[in-house]
Amino acid sequence: MNPGDRVRVERAGVTNEGVLMPSTTADYLVIKRDGGYNVGIEREDAEVDVLETDVYDVGDEGEGEDSSVVEFDDDLPTIALISTGGTIASTVDYRTGAVTARFDAEDVLRAVPDLAGRANYRGRVVANILSENMTPEIWRDLAEAVHEEIEAGADGVVVMHGTDTMQYSAAALSFMLDTPVPIVFTGSQRSADRPSSDNVMNAVCAVEAAKGDAAEVMVCMHASESDDVCALHEGTRVRKSHTSRRDAFRTIGAKPLGEVDYDTEAVSFRRDYAKRGAATLDIASDLADDVELVKFTPGMDPAAWDYLEGKSGVVIEGTGLGHVHTDLIPRIEELVDDGAVVAMTSQCLEGRVCDRVYDTGRDLLDAGVVEAGDTLPETAKVKLMWAIANTDDPAGAMQRSLNGELTEQSRPWT
Repeated sequence: MNPGDRVRVERAGVTNEGVLMPSTTADYLVIKRDGGYNVGIEREDAEVDVLETDVYDVGDEGEGEDSSVVEFDDDLPTIALISTGGTIASTVDYRTGAVTARFDAEDVLRAVPDLAGRANYRGRVVANILSENMTPEIWRDLAEAVHEEIEAGADGVVVMHGTDTMQYSAAALSFMLDTPVPIVFTGSQRSADRPSSDNVMNAVCAVEAAKGDAAEVMVCMHASESDDVCALHEGTRVRKSHTSRRDAFRTIGAKPLGEVDYDTEAVSFRRDYAKRGAATLDIASDLADDVELVKFTPGMDPAAWDYLEGKSGVVIEGTGLGHVHTDLIPRIEELVDDGAVVAMTSQCLEGRVCDRVYDTGRDLLDAGVVEAGDTLPETAKVKLMWAIANTDDPAGAMQRSLNGELTEQSRPWT
């Protein structure tokens, strides 16, 4: 038997049938079952029947110069594929049967053959991390990489990113870059070796959006649990709202900016957007690293905020219209007196802060707190980091919209 043969393996009363894959050890067989999952089986005492030979072309992918070639087509747009890691940047390594992070343009086309013929691709790795390990320094590297790719002639950029902190990174690039072409973040909730993986559809839709007319920073992910449409969310108005569903991402306070139909490849929009070519490419990648996002909870000890001393900026996630316990207000006033910009956001998913209604709110305003309207807390942190480093009046910047993060007024949208 050889890799690529269809086999039936019986061991310890369990039968597995599928395609034999290469294995890094002689002690185990690796079988790709019909459902898409890989399974490792101890070779000792296993009975193997070869059902069909050479049903699957399994070679040493990635080995040798001729393993994969991405040919350039003058009639196709060029899309830069930039990876920071995460599930979508992983492929099945058929030498081990495992999911592994290997990324260049050839790797992407092997993992998602549906991308072939849609564009010319350039692959680039900025980081190879779990997205919870994202840092402001990587945001700077990512912004500079995107800037370089657009400057080199890319007609659009797709950033492949882990989903857990994608909303932060999309917001960061929204503030750091003026872009004449689409910048589309996408990811995968489920890995490539799972039959319910969303990596193919998300990648295809992201590329179609990157070829489109909206020169925005967007997040492209499943719009529902079905494999039919991907939603396009503004980078400053999106958040991950479910731990594991494929349609985990939501635009907060509005419907998504647009959508991509997976079957027809049509890209459509519900609201106004920046047109391709309207902006001049520019970058402002400086960030203030000493900005914190803190959440108020009942019973919180004011001493818990002692670590905020010396910070240049603080975003508070308050209750309701933007409140904290009265005992915390003197601590906030001290932060402001020491030069920190303190911005108030709300723990509520909808609506905006307004500290002019109740006594606590008025006391917070007197203490120097800046209202951030309906800016999402996560976006507000990134915005304040950027505003402190790039504007003369960061407090004023927090009270006006720079990239769609702050609406003039909250309105019912459902």
